[in-house]
Amino acid sequence: SALFNFQSLLSVILLLICTCAYLRSLFPSIIDRNKTGLMGTFWKLARIGERKSAWVGGACVLMAFAVLFWS
Repeated sequence: SALFNFQSLLSVILLLICTCAYLRSLFPSIIDRNKTGLMGTFWKLARIGERKSAWVGGACVLMAFAVLFWS
């Protein structure tokens, strides 16, 4: 389970950030219409992916090396 393994939890969070930012670039009206509640979480993840894209990309590269060579 990803909740009990820190590396898996980080991978899931990074994948969610990247997926939400990508989906917002394709379908902005779907993500932007829900800014509160549970669906607002995806809007917040998309904003993090857009504004911190260089940091998120670097974290994805580091996570890829960690998963490939450290696990």
